[in-house]
Amino acid sequence: MPFPKKRQALQFTEEDLRSLESIRKSRKVEKRRVLRAAILLESLSGKSDEVIASELRISRGTVVRCVHKCLQFGVKAALTELHRSGKPRRLPDDAIAWVKNCACQKPKELGYSYELWTYKLLTSHIREHCVGAGHPPLEKLSRSKLHTILHQGELRPHKIRYYVERRDPAFEAKMANVLHVYKEVEIINDGLVRGEIADGDESKLGMVTISYDEKPGIQALAVTTPDKPPVAGEHASHLRDYEYKRLGTVSLLAGLDLHSGKVIEEISNTHKSADFIVFLKKLDDAYPKHQRIRLLLDNHSAHISRETRG
Repeated sequence: MPFPKKRQALQFTEEDLRSLESIRKSRKVEKRRVLRAAILLESLSGKSDEVIASELRISRGTVVRCVHKCLQFGVKAALTELHRSGKPRRLPDDAIAWVKNCACQKPKELGYSYELWTYKLLTSHIREHCVGAGHPPLEKLSRSKLHTILHQGELRPHKIRYYVERRDPAFEAKMANVLHVYKEVEIINDGLVRGEIADGDESKLGMVTISYDEKPGIQALAVTTPDKPPVAGEHASHLRDYEYKRLGTVSLLAGLDLHSGKVIEEISNTHKSADFIVFLKKLDDAYPKHQRIRLLLDNHSAHISRETRG
């Protein structure tokens, strides 16, 4: 026998009814909104909570809560989730601020041998010093909670991101000069694409531009046994012995022709002015004698030394 209704009857405006009907028939609205709209419309028609629950295959409690929410807060509130207070915060704002302050300090400044924080080290430091700092709730701080605090504060004390310090007072002028050079290269290359300058004919270029850099400290390794080629049915790829011989380190000096893409390289055991001079001679031999060469490079000591300029 169904329970008699002792609550107030639902009342909707024409606009509310049109909205509820539209939601119930929609195939794009989330399922729980469709279900709640159906509960309200069926309840308005006079059906009991038990019948509605049976037809919609839900519990009677779900129907009762939806109707009560509508009576108390209105139609829009009944179709959505009400704000919930959630679990009370265990860490106050001042404790979180202290954690962030610790993360912003270097471990070496606090007596550790590490250059950067690790989560394990920072968690241990916080637990050890939190009581003395007046934040005893942090004694049980977990690594995951520390990660959450740092993530919310946009802090990554375990990583390094490089930046450029503008120490040169003429930085702006030099930057504009370099950008101007690259713009000139872009204009010349457009001429190459349009056929105004024949590809590979550097003599028609007023100047070739070379972008230069070096990579020192490259490990020179050699295999101890010859590689084995693929063999059908045995191994599909080349096989290489995991042991190798160390032959020291080498430096790669290379210049990229920004017009043709040609690379002029020099490999050396050292990274000195003499090596750079060898590269410059090789670069000079790679182009006609009358060709002007413009070199883009950094201010490494080997590039501006007395030996290089002499």
